[in-house]
Amino acid sequence: MSGNVYTIGISDMVVSTEPDARLITYALGSCIAVIGYDPLRHIGGLLHFQLPESGSFPDAAATPYKFGDLGIPAMLAALYKAGADRNRLVVGTFGGASMLKDEGVFEIGIRNARTCKKMLWQAALFVKHEDLGGTTNRTVSIDLDTGHIHMKKDGHTIEL
Repeated sequence: MSGNVYTIGISDMVVSTEPDARLITYALGSCIAVIGYDPLRHIGGLLHFQLPESGSFPDAAATPYKFGDLGIPAMLAALYKAGADRNRLVVGTFGGASMLKDEGVFEIGIRNARTCKKMLWQAALFVKHEDLGGTTNRTVSIDLDTGHIHMKKDGHTIEL
């Protein structure tokens, strides 16, 4: 692969129209990565959101990619604006682990996964690749030239 590599951090999102770009995010714990990819146009996006809902955060609009309820629609809008077709969009969701001992109280990973599924359902999108829950972190990437998604989890790399 000879294209640009874009690293997406927590509360961030990248959409690329570069057909040989690679999008990657590291160490997803309770956070969720949402990948959207148009295989015909080689347009892809990756969102790494941290919290499920923005409702109790008055300044949420300043950091929309931090929240699933704002970040997912924003990423989809950016994909469509870049030329991706909703009917061809391949979607993947990863993360949502229970990483902390007190996770049972807050259930951030579970709540993130629920919000993610709800937002994609509302957008009438089918999730083709999903690896949510558990207790370990994940690193995920997508190569826009091939559409191959790589997920590293428990020391193993899986190509989807």
